[in-house]
Amino acid sequence: MPEDADVGQELPIPKSGSPLDLIIVGGGPAGLAAAIAAAQAGLEYRVIEKGMLVNSIFHFPAHMTFFTSPELLEIGGIPFTTPYQKPTREEALRYYRRVADHFRLKIVFDAAVCSIGRVAGNGNRPSFRITTRSKVGDALRIYRSHAVILATGYYDHPNLLGVPGEDLPHVSHYYRDAHGFFRKSVVVVGGNNSAAIAALEIFRAGGRVTLVHRGDGLGAAIKYWVRPDIENRIKEASIAAWFNAGVVAIVPGSVRIESGGQFKEIPADHVLLMTGYHPEVEFLRLTGIRINDQTLVPEHDQSSFETNVPGLYVAGALVAGQETNRIFIENGRFHGEAIVKHLRTRLNEAMTDNQQKFEST
Repeated sequence: MPEDADVGQELPIPKSGSPLDLIIVGGGPAGLAAAIAAAQAGLEYRVIEKGMLVNSIFHFPAHMTFFTSPELLEIGGIPFTTPYQKPTREEALRYYRRVADHFRLKIVFDAAVCSIGRVAGNGNRPSFRITTRSKVGDALRIYRSHAVILATGYYDHPNLLGVPGEDLPHVSHYYRDAHGFFRKSVVVVGGNNSAAIAALEIFRAGGRVTLVHRGDGLGAAIKYWVRPDIENRIKEASIAAWFNAGVVAIVPGSVRIESGGQFKEIPADHVLLMTGYHPEVEFLRLTGIRINDQTLVPEHDQSSFETNVPGLYVAGALVAGQETNRIFIENGRFHGEAIVKHLRTRLNEAMTDNQQKFEST
């Protein structure tokens, strides 16, 4: 975010252009569902996405299969057809492209929101100035809107270990594909579902895998069909595992861990830190949203999803804070409908108030 960004401050009203009804920050399923609801309600809106359509899904593992059935990923009433019981990442990308085209959704890609400022002087009707920076030419653009939905998820912000060497080029917080790890030593840090799947796929692609986890065993969140596979691979020593172990440092060629007061150095051509992700809470705080320090949940009304900042809403995974396994596409896709219903009522009330003031003059 630029150092001179005016975030959460009272700003003068921009002189040119009429405000939009709604800006939606984030082009994932929750943001797209909100855009569909806005379009169907006749609102003038834009979706601002810093990357590509459903950017987080695109960066999921290349051969990932969703844990849910296709109908639970549907938005806008468009059927998600697949011959499989559980759809693949590639099918999901194709589906959301089709949805965006079907509704002719108004999306601005490759534009990062760098500031959201409240505009002063509009009476009881909220208004915001949103500044974006484009990847193309690094150009700035300013939007005005009566409301903003933040649907930015959490996948872009990994939980860091805070150890030396975490920023080395052979270290990643994301797993894409197992092929590149053929005949290489790979340390996978973590003990939940993502770590287990990465470890299994790399092992089957010919990699030498060591799993390191600070817990005393595999995490409870591992899916029931994954657990016996990873447990059996560990039991037969096809995958090495260190539990009650913490990473002390990462150096070229190895990972240093501590377990039970003993230190050990594990060979590593690559290191995958499957330690989870979190929402960008500092940006939320700068907009004026109050955040619970323990749960990272933004203060919001549970029916309308409006935050303590009037006209500023949260949708999708942001609603759950650090409990990232509580809100998925299955339930986050409905947030937009509730928000748009609340927003439309508020806009209608504002129009009625303005009409009454006009008639009384």
